[in-house]
Amino acid sequence: MATNHHDTGYKELFSHPEFVQQLVEGFAPNEIASLMDFSTLKNHSGNYITPLFEEKFEDVVWSVEVNWEGITQRVFLYILLEFQSKVDSTMPLRLMHYVACFYDHLLKTRETTPRQGLPPIFPMVLYNGSKRWSARQDIYEMVQPEPPEFLRAYQPHLRYYLIDEGRYTDEELIRKQTPLSGIFGVENAGHSWEALQQAVDRIVEIIKADPNKDRVDKIITRWIKRHLQRVAPKARLDLDRLSSLVEDRDMLAENLENLVKKERLEGHQEGRQEGRQEGHQQGHQQGQYEARQETARNLVNRTEMNDQMIAEIAGLTVDEVSQLRSEIKH
Repeated sequence: MATNHHDTGYKELFSHPEFVQQLVEGFAPNEIASLMDFSTLKNHSGNYITPLFEEKFEDVVWSVEVNWEGITQRVFLYILLEFQSKVDSTMPLRLMHYVACFYDHLLKTRETTPRQGLPPIFPMVLYNGSKRWSARQDIYEMVQPEPPEFLRAYQPHLRYYLIDEGRYTDEELIRKQTPLSGIFGVENAGHSWEALQQAVDRIVEIIKADPNKDRVDKIITRWIKRHLQRVAPKARLDLDRLSSLVEDRDMLAENLENLVKKERLEGHQEGRQEGRQEGHQQGHQQGQYEARQETARNLVNRTEMNDQMIAEIAGLTVDEVSQLRSEIKH
């Protein structure tokens, strides 16, 4: 997976435990999140070499203790950041390979041993492409045709939990009222500067209400700067002096307001251009229609042709020719 401003920004976000907690509590199944003791979160992210794909990936891995049926054990949260323009239909295969490489890493670093066994893992795919996710979510579903029953137990199984940012409406994200939900709102604003300005205003209010306001403000401000540089590389935004979304809100608002005005102006100009083109096309079509009518009038006046024949020659309907004949007689 290629590295860019996008996944780099998210990797920094999820290097902070509070954002991992917000991801799981806000977007994963509640029956899973409710079992986790987030005070025990421990970061295990790093670089893992994958021989199959010959690539280096830097996805986010944390461990957390879960309490289930009176037993406490450690579970690994494997978060794959999927920020590609197309849905990857091979995701189940990729994820199975990544998880196997991570398990191999745990064995090589003696985090565990074959005798102790491999720890359970909760794989999550965080996706923010414009198209809704359509890839299968279990490697078993890629085995086609479905094997006979006596072979099913021997097929691979690994399911991931999908978090598709674009699937959430503004109303759903606003109800969550977390810094991460605010970030998803900024992402979903797309390239509309007006929607982006509204999303930034919402996230500023969320930051101001956070008990760790200063820390969260710094984290999100860095992410916002990366995000704006990615979506508007040619906009010449003055972001060098932006060090706090809360304190420098007016400065950022001024930058975004100028872009909103530019967006509206471009939209107005585009509308005028489209209007001129549409008007020109309509005028051309009207001229052609009038020419066909004139042809039909001449044929009515100068020949004994019936309406059907005139309609075929002039390119009109029989009813239109009959109407013209009636107008000429009167």
